[in-house]
Amino acid sequence: MGSSDRLFCRERNVHEILGGGLAADLMLWRHKNLNQGILIVALAAWVLFQRSGYTLISFVSAVLLLLFSVLFIWAKSAAIVNRPAPPLPDFYLSEETVSKAADFIRKHINALLSISQDIALGKDTQMFMRVFTYLLLISVIGCFMDFLTMAYISLFVVLTVPALYERYEDQIDKYVLMGYRKLMRLYVILNQKYICKVKPWIMEKQNLS
Repeated sequence: MGSSDRLFCRERNVHEILGGGLAADLMLWRHKNLNQGILIVALAAWVLFQRSGYTLISFVSAVLLLLFSVLFIWAKSAAIVNRPAPPLPDFYLSEETVSKAADFIRKHINALLSISQDIALGKDTQMFMRVFTYLLLISVIGCFMDFLTMAYISLFVVLTVPALYERYEDQIDKYVLMGYRKLMRLYVILNQKYICKVKPWIMEKQNLS
């Protein structure tokens, strides 16, 4: 299939789009034993939270409380009996590390703000359709499950959908593009019949205000 018959007219394969590193290998099941281990551990953690009644915040707080208590008692006991203190690494963030993290966050936030501006000004119809679909799905799914369940399902999707897509990408691209083209034709019809008529009225109200 040519690039025009692929989703988003891409020319790279799925592994390259996902970054080509370990994360891409995991999402495409290049390391099956590791993938299975991640899913089993995540499922066990989800069952533990659901059965125990712990929330994520309370569980993390309890673990940190236990950890600091053990380390504190260990350090005090070591000082009394003249034994070595707990072998802890130096907790320190270098200026270079903070600068790199800040630069990474700044770039992604600016990209997000730029996309948001294009959508708000009606410059990118395709991106609007994608964002609208994602937010609608998140809103609907969020009404039926808690955060941990949603996190586990998200992990499951991330570790299964890319692999399934890579295996059946020709068929998936064909039908998704057919549906997308139908939606775009519907959008053009709605734009001609309704949106174009509403825009002048909105602009007139804005000028009057």
